[in-house]
Amino acid sequence: MSSPRIVFAVFPDFQVLDLTGPHEVFTQAGDLTGGVVIDTVAAVPGPVRASGGLAVSPTLTTDELDRSGAPVDTLVAVGGEGVLRACEDGPFVDWFARTSRRARRTASVCSGAFLLGAAGLLDGRRAVTHWARCAQLAERYPRVTVDPDPIFVRDGELWTSAGITAGMDLALAMTEADHGPEVSRRIARQLVMFVQRPGSQVQFSAQLAAQLPDRAPLRELLDWIADHPDADLGVPALAGRVAMSERNFTRVFRTETGRTPASYVESVRIEAAKRLLETTAATLDAVARCCGFGTVETLHRSFRRTLHVTPGEYRRHFSAHPVPV
Repeated sequence: MSSPRIVFAVFPDFQVLDLTGPHEVFTQAGDLTGGVVIDTVAAVPGPVRASGGLAVSPTLTTDELDRSGAPVDTLVAVGGEGVLRACEDGPFVDWFARTSRRARRTASVCSGAFLLGAAGLLDGRRAVTHWARCAQLAERYPRVTVDPDPIFVRDGELWTSAGITAGMDLALAMTEADHGPEVSRRIARQLVMFVQRPGSQVQFSAQLAAQLPDRAPLRELLDWIADHPDADLGVPALAGRVAMSERNFTRVFRTETGRTPASYVESVRIEAAKRLLETTAATLDAVARCCGFGTVETLHRSFRRTLHVTPGEYRRHFSAHPVPV
């Protein structure tokens, strides 16, 4: 049986890490499982310059791949500064759409999702891209359900990922789907990736996600919340710390951070719980109490609703510590 063929579609001013990161994951997967064919394909022959100036020589042109009739297992669109120009290249977009129809699965890294959108592949689907371009993707392709939080999304045979390094998480998840968790973990260890993150991981922390408040007392309050997840973080207590009425505090907090106090506090507590699950062998009861959830049941509900995994499942993905009994 022939080795599976993975095809990366590139264009001028692509992001080189969108190519090289997943490329290396798939290369190592092939080394561990008996081989893989990886092609980098461009519309025209000759080197293709990435946005950082590095030139890459594609192995095939789009016409050459078509003429070869070679089966395509996985088709991947990279992203980068030039992606919107690539989306205006009608023949290139048509080739991508045709090739996707004969591939087992199609994926995008970072803003490569725009190419999938231009090819009509994301209509009626859920997708993600780099956090800074999620609103643009949703506006440009209104039939796509853009979820700005996860680092990657799988919707059937279509996979999309968030910014740049999330493409490696995407490739690891594909490898796990094809060859099992042990192969993907061996690759993650070899590449010295801190953890192999599931798609439900959010793209950035609560403090990075929130708008930076203009008012110094609110900025100080966000820092205090992060340092005291187990404290009373209800609206009355928080409003008291900044000497505001509860009603005014709720209004000002939402205006200046873009989040409600309750939503922000939950995000901070989830991040604190994730750190404990990753780095300690504390029981779930202890994690819940230390992070302000109070009970394991509340911790479970928050993880399920926001991360779509249980705390135990999260720990099994991330922690080097045995699960406490």
